[in-house]
Amino acid sequence: MEWELLEPLFPPRLRYTIPLSNPVPFLVSFIPLFSSFCLLLTDFLILQLGSIIFRNKVPIMIMCMCCVGQDGEKLSLIKLASLIEVSSKKGTRDLNLQNKLMDNIEWLPDSIGKLSSLVSLDLSENRIVAVPATIGGLSSLKKLDLHANRIIELPDSIGDLLSLVYLDLRGNQISALPVALSRLVRLEELDLGSNNLSSLPDSIGSLISLKKLIVETNDLEELPHTIGQCSSLRELRVDYNRLKALPEAVGKIHTLEVLSVRYNNIKQLPTTMSSLSSLRELDVSFNELESVPESLCFATTLVKMNIGNNFADLRALPRSIGNLEMLEELDISNNQIRVLPDSFRMLSRLRVLRVQENPLEVPPRNIVEMGAQAVVQYMADLVEKRDAKTQPVKQKKSWVEMCFFSRSNKRKRNGMDYVKA
Repeated sequence: MEWELLEPLFPPRLRYTIPLSNPVPFLVSFIPLFSSFCLLLTDFLILQLGSIIFRNKVPIMIMCMCCVGQDGEKLSLIKLASLIEVSSKKGTRDLNLQNKLMDNIEWLPDSIGKLSSLVSLDLSENRIVAVPATIGGLSSLKKLDLHANRIIELPDSIGDLLSLVYLDLRGNQISALPVALSRLVRLEELDLGSNNLSSLPDSIGSLISLKKLIVETNDLEELPHTIGQCSSLRELRVDYNRLKALPEAVGKIHTLEVLSVRYNNIKQLPTTMSSLSSLRELDVSFNELESVPESLCFATTLVKMNIGNNFADLRALPRSIGNLEMLEELDISNNQIRVLPDSFRMLSRLRVLRVQENPLEVPPRNIVEMGAQAVVQYMADLVEKRDAKTQPVKQKKSWVEMCFFSRSNKRKRNGMDYVKA
């Protein structure tokens, strides 16, 4: 049995005989010939399968093969539009176009809004400049990946993607976020890294399901106080910005487990950080920290803390650092710390300690080179010896005092006997 393909629009009329046993190589070889007519396939293609003739309707498999280029070939705008039409009719749920669009495609066709069954859409690593307003028609979409494009702004209709859980916008040229983004109340992960953002909207606090927020490598000078309303947030990364401080509202995020603000201009940490009852990792390295608040040591769940590379600004650790009994890794390198506090002896779980490039005097360098627990033990021994020296010694009584004490007690006993009598 054979397939016979008729294409009446091609002059002269051509008839292709396709072996039923292995039609794919044949179809692929002819894709360049009729791919530019993909949008009109249903109008001119006749497919004869033995005694069965298809008119004005082509099986999805054939149409899909016409829409997608050969290995390594990128999609033209016409092929992209065709693929969208086919995917819409087929009810496609997952569409991966990562690095598959021709370089001259800067705008997506409006027809993309027809993909109402789509759950996952990957358009990353292309050269898209603008996203059409019709993107809001993707009512089932849960995952949208647009990273590494050239997108300048987002349409307000992005807020219509009410099912969205994951949104990746890193590596674009976005300078502002639409207020409509606040309607994405199911969003759990938002990556805005490597853009041109100078601020985040106050409406960011409406993202009550957000668990992970990444805004590293932007131009942020501050975070909105509404960040404290992100009541589900577990991971916040704001590295490589121009932050001068963190808002006090950060302390309201009781679910926060990871906070990273490397490479900023932060001088002080908010005292409210003591309320971060779930915090496990804190990275404030490469800032301008002048001190670490004592209140931070009440965040007793901390496992990893990096306050290194604050250079000439940080000169001491909080005296109550020993409260961090869960601490396993501590980096205080490249600061001006000379003495570790006495409570350091309480860090029984500490396994990694980085103290290089500090003018450290206590403990001495040879102890530091022996490892974290050697330092902890040294501090424990040091405090014990110091306490032993300062504890007052009871002096022995002279024989005169002992005699006087003995006679005094005898008189008291005689007096008690007289009263009883």
